[in-house]
Amino acid sequence: MKLVEHMSRGLDAPICLTWELTYACNLSCVHCLSSSGRRDPRELDTAECRAVIDELRRMQVFYVNIGGGEPTVRPDFWELVDYATDHQVGVKFSTNGVRITEDRARRLAASDYVDVQISLDGATAEVNDAVRGAGSYVTATTAMRRLADAGFSGFKISVVVTRQNAGQLDDFAALADEFGAQLRLTRLRPSGRGADVWDSLHPGADQQRALYDWLVAHGDSVLTGDSFFHLNALGPAALPGLNLCGAGRVVCLIDPVGDVYACPFAIHEEFLAGNVRSPGGFSEVWRSSPLFAELRGPQSAGACASCSAYDACRGGCMAAKFFTGLPLDGPDPECVRGQGEFALAAVAPGAVPRPGADHSHRSRPVSAPVPVAIGWGPPAEVPVDRACDANPLSGFRPPRPAGGLS
Repeated sequence: MKLVEHMSRGLDAPICLTWELTYACNLSCVHCLSSSGRRDPRELDTAECRAVIDELRRMQVFYVNIGGGEPTVRPDFWELVDYATDHQVGVKFSTNGVRITEDRARRLAASDYVDVQISLDGATAEVNDAVRGAGSYVTATTAMRRLADAGFSGFKISVVVTRQNAGQLDDFAALADEFGAQLRLTRLRPSGRGADVWDSLHPGADQQRALYDWLVAHGDSVLTGDSFFHLNALGPAALPGLNLCGAGRVVCLIDPVGDVYACPFAIHEEFLAGNVRSPGGFSEVWRSSPLFAELRGPQSAGACASCSAYDACRGGCMAAKFFTGLPLDGPDPECVRGQGEFALAAVAPGAVPRPGADHSHRSRPVSAPVPVAIGWGPPAEVPVDRACDANPLSGFRPPRPAGGLS
């Protein structure tokens, strides 16, 4: 049996999983897949997070990809990273760089079990800050310089490819070389706030072709996380990777309140498999969820069955289809054969599902930076009319550091 066929039927444990520790974030990126901004006061506490890590160790999960929100704003973040690595669970965490101090960079460089992804969506401040907020380019590149100066070789520069930055791939590669980092490119999905900007941000057909050609030429040195397997229909060369939708098969998502979703890009009740607080915890969800069992079974090619490229692209991305109103057995909205364009034209107004809960900062344009004010006393009382309307860091009581944030 081929490896990809074996993995399509699911594994006893995910190869890796994405774990969003908090929805709190100091930025308001326009394409944020989890609509982050404000902390949900129901999020897993430190003891519950440790229990999940214990499960992952027992399941022999290779590593966990921690994100958010901005995960480093949790006061127990470094404690949880240490706990995971002490228990042989590797950690890769994504950050905008806001808390990568010189001292923290040195500590990270000394660890063999921690990897860091710095998010950057433009090779220039003009392009990046239009998406991630004013000043975010300087924050990210400062963190990169600190990691490089500390001797952290091979950290990741994580880029979501958009219409605005698709022409900067060589510049991103040059930045990675400058800092001794590795470039990671991911696909823009219409998830979270990304649903509102997908039409204006996702690369056009000519850019998709150029991206495919660039990845064929540079694929051995660039990570993609199998984001672009829909481009394989351009052929004849196949992009590196499994070229498989791993949702519920080899990957999944744990969100800040412990809900388990089949895909990090499909935060919607349709893809909710369970919760780690339920009896049996995460392992029970992974092994017994009816949703995961369905995803691991034979999948219909649907409208794509007659297409000669189906074996190459496998119908594309489940989340991209769902959040543009297309059937899961239909073509990808960015189908390189043009079928997605025809399918999108047939989607009825109002028929597009909306992403899950919105944790965005209130009363601010989404492109504006939102500073996270970390207080040193009890949190202010804030009227709450739904769970995630609390202060972004409600309930956090971090100790006062001796020399600034660590």
